[in-house]
Amino acid sequence: MMSEHISKQFDAELEAIRSSVLGMAGLVEDQVRLAMEALSTGNIEIINKVIEQEEQVNKMHVQLDDMCIHMIARRQPAATDLRMVMTVIKSVEDLERIGDKAARICVRAKNIYDAGKLQVPRFAELDHIAEDALDMLSKALDAFARLDAVPASEVKRADDQLDNEYRALQRQLITIMMEDPRQITLTLDILWIAKAIERIGDLAVNIAEQVIFLVKGQDVRHKSQEEVDSVVHAKREE
Repeated sequence: MMSEHISKQFDAELEAIRSSVLGMAGLVEDQVRLAMEALSTGNIEIINKVIEQEEQVNKMHVQLDDMCIHMIARRQPAATDLRMVMTVIKSVEDLERIGDKAARICVRAKNIYDAGKLQVPRFAELDHIAEDALDMLSKALDAFARLDAVPASEVKRADDQLDNEYRALQRQLITIMMEDPRQITLTLDILWIAKAIERIGDLAVNIAEQVIFLVKGQDVRHKSQEEVDSVVHAKREE
């Protein structure tokens, strides 16, 4: 009976950690969407909200790390349970970094509008890659919530498309600077924002890779898409 009681306690703690991760993830997704809205509108209330949310995300990151460390020390989880804890530790770090990117996008947006710039060059293209990055993040988090490696592998596949779109936008922005030197300062801010969005996609891939590790027990970092697909569709290892 005692061992059964301990097992139930452990499962409850693990589920609390998973729920907290998803709560943090929802907040971070909201930050990114609001950051793009702030860039579109220059709304100072939205800008301040995203920047303030960063502190909350940082606190959740610290709390989840603490929960995981204490679980390892007290419960000494093995196999799949240990993979879950390690996945959480790495994924919340990536989520914190995504939240940081969103806050910094808002700082750039404030600079742009404070300088009296009312139009963001190539905003439609920028918004498009942001939607792609957010879709990748949403799929990675859904894969974590459902412990499903298949959508996680789709996130890795989508990264190539995002990278191509980012490089195309980068070339367009460089052309703008070459043709009109007066646009250099503004365009450099947009280039930084585009790079931040591309990094959000990379961080979503990191989370997806951790999900595959959690579900399949294999590290797929630095593997080709074909190798990842082979792991995802192979029989689960413990």
